Amino acid sequence: MANVIVIGAQWGDEGKGKITDLLSKSADVVVRYQGGVNAGHTVVVQGQTFKLHLIPSGILYHDTQCIIGSGTVIDPAVLIAELDQLKNLGISTQNLLISETAHVTMPYHRLIDQASEERRGTHKIGTTGRGIGPTYADKSERIGIRVLDLMDGEVLRKQLHWTINYKNVILEKLYNLAPLDPTTVIEQYLEYAERLRPYVVDCSLKIYDAIQQRRNILFEGAQGTLLDLDHGTYPYV
Repeated sequence: MANVIVIGAQWGDEGKGKITDLLSKSADVVVRYQGGVNAGHTVVVQGQTFKLHLIPSGILYHDTQCIIGSGTVIDPAVLIAELDQLKNLGISTQNLLISETAHVTMPYHRLIDQASEERRGTHKIGTTGRGIGPTYADKSERIGIRVLDLMDGEVLRKQLHWTINYKNVILEKLYNLAPLDPTTVIEQYLEYAERLRPYVVDCSLKIYDAIQQRRNILFEGAQGTLLDLDHGTYPYV
């Protein structure tokens, strides 16, 4: 099998989940390398149906190492809900790893995503409103929150106090929305951090080691080529 990448050649919903599930059976490592919770792969194992938005499909196979890579954007609440769902169904998540350099979706990302889409009126681009675009925008603007920031309470408090005050200006002045309370957001995300801490590592090293060991690696894509910023139907991407 070697290294295989599953991508969509259209606008998503091409059936990648089924192909990924099929190939996961032969993979030693499955890597979700980009996208966020706006993706959803439905897989069926032993008669049970699973809808996964962030966790790689390979998690359903006991001996498969699963990685949420640095190119993804993570909504901690959704990820924790998936972990709990799998646990309740008797599926182990001990083989899951989360990249410390993946970026984190915050409440202001969702609010801005939804408000900006609403303001477009009849010219909406079709965003899911889950904050994916704004999270990637902050990554490019160098003001994003990474998983490793989430793991350090002092760093998180410092970064979020500044960022939330900055985003509150946008929420209030541009979209006429109520401001977020920095303390409330920080405390909530510190709770998320404790739930996710056992899974967080330097995933680039893990992937490198797997390649050197000639293990079978499956890279699980999300969305599709025509939603790409450079190669897609811009601005409807």
